Amino acid sequence: MISYVLRAFGLAVGALIYTIGLDVFLVPNHVIDGGVVGISLMAAQVTGISFSIFVVIFNIPFFIFGYKKIGALFTLSSLFSVLCLAVWSNFIHYRPVTSDPFLSTIYGGIIIGLGVGLIIRWGGSLDGTEILAIIADKKTPFSVGEIIMFFNLFILGCSGFVFNWDSAMYSLVAYFIAYKMIDVVTNGLDEMKGILIVTSRHDEVVHCITHQMGRAVTLLNGEGAYKHEKTMVLYCVVSRLEITKVKNAVRSVDPQAFISIFDINEAHGGLFRRKFQHG
Repeated sequence: MISYVLRAFGLAVGALIYTIGLDVFLVPNHVIDGGVVGISLMAAQVTGISFSIFVVIFNIPFFIFGYKKIGALFTLSSLFSVLCLAVWSNFIHYRPVTSDPFLSTIYGGIIIGLGVGLIIRWGGSLDGTEILAIIADKKTPFSVGEIIMFFNLFILGCSGFVFNWDSAMYSLVAYFIAYKMIDVVTNGLDEMKGILIVTSRHDEVVHCITHQMGRAVTLLNGEGAYKHEKTMVLYCVVSRLEITKVKNAVRSVDPQAFISIFDINEAHGGLFRRKFQHG
């Protein structure tokens, strides 16, 4: 029960932050977000009917369609987030912080990205087109991100006919800023990196990483393709801030060691612990 209450609180706060970015920064300067929110804003502009009504009505068919495909908890969490957005939009009517469309685009994009990121971290969504993209991903050669990008480019392009083409271009900028901010919130500033280390002194390197840094190391059997010499390949996951420390530690043991560093999306278990996990 506590976990559900915390989830509801996180979703409500995320929707509140999103609403502030939308109503205080973007909408007063005719800049919109993508997805169902963007469609709802354009419909409200054309008809004069409240945005809150459209954002709920347009999202419901997607949630019904995705109920059996994705799961009840995600669908209900997303519906709750949209209802919170509709409620907050009726109460938040602060004066615009700035009338400069460029500043509004930058800060509005950051704030709505923060709000959406929190909602995603708590297992929900504000955009029914994401559910459609997840389902379409299984039947098309395109990824979920590519499908969502296609939808949003089309929607934000249409905003040029409803508002003006400057607004459409600012909306695209706000969308990309929000997209990057969502990554920061969902993945954290402390990004994870995978490291592959090829060294002849693997025992000493393993001891250094596991005992000095507290990180798990996996030993893989390897073989050089040129000389066909047997060797050990070390694999570990560390935070971005620990990359330099790992490289220095390895170089101090074996200056000739080969080190390969690459990005990874998630890591769970072992000695690796992510910060800001909510469970």
